[in-house]
Amino acid sequence: MSEGGEGTTGSGLDRLASVDLNLLVPLLALLEERSVTRAAERVGLSQPAMSHALARMRRLLGDDLVVRQGAGLTPTPRALELIAPLRSTLQQAARVVDFPGFDPATDRRTITIAMTTSTAFVVGPRLTRLVAERAPHATLRLRTITVPTEATFTDMGVDVVLLSEGHFSPYPRERLYDDHCVVAASPDTPPEMSALDLLTTQPHVVVDTDRRVFPYSVLEEKGIPYRVGGLVSDFLLVPFLVARAGGVALIRHRVAAAMQALADLRIEEFPFPLPGLGIDMVRNPRSADQYFVGWLRALLSDVAAHL
Repeated sequence: MSEGGEGTTGSGLDRLASVDLNLLVPLLALLEERSVTRAAERVGLSQPAMSHALARMRRLLGDDLVVRQGAGLTPTPRALELIAPLRSTLQQAARVVDFPGFDPATDRRTITIAMTTSTAFVVGPRLTRLVAERAPHATLRLRTITVPTEATFTDMGVDVVLLSEGHFSPYPRERLYDDHCVVAASPDTPPEMSALDLLTTQPHVVVDTDRRVFPYSVLEEKGIPYRVGGLVSDFLLVPFLVARAGGVALIRHRVAAAMQALADLRIEEFPFPLPGLGIDMVRNPRSADQYFVGWLRALLSDVAAHL
């Protein structure tokens, strides 16, 4: 025992001598991938070896860890509690043994980024190309979400969330790109119509929610009349339906501009001043892999710079 009465005896560290710590890496892979096959591929094991490791982990921790549900595996409540501390511990261990920094040319990790479908529509193509070019052995996983929660980083294993500036996050954020709201209309509308004319005469296609999304509150505050002609459950369908079926919508400029590559769409500036609708990067606060985090930040910035 060291001076001051502190040491490993009785702290639990002495018990680690009887534990095969090599099980922790496949355990994390299994909990994040939720597939024995994918987890085995990720850590370089055969599928039978991965199944054997799972059986040993179950005995070690006294928990099933994953249970089959449909075609996949679902972590148990105990397993969900393990994901964040396990990931942090393994990342810290890698730094302690001084493994080389992240090398995108050889790294085989799964890069997980969460965002709305609309944001994925804007950044997804270039992001996918750049990951394929700069990290050819990595796998890019895009998780589509509406509003991120703590579970987005823990249970879903997300590296970065791309979040609208209007949504709260308790974690530090960095602007990825600026955006603003525009009026999107069918190309068949009379060209002499102003944006305000379009808003007051054309049927609106809106997202089906209990409350009208911003900036409809601005129209209502100013007493601008409008009529809802269609309701859809996905933001990304709104500009496509307007372009192909007619009407008008209030959407992000970046989404409207990207949609023009697929369908003709008239875009006009909103007739009243509005605050911005930028997209921010929120990095996983538990990530200790500074080399990878820095690389991913630079890659996303490169994506945004060429939108």
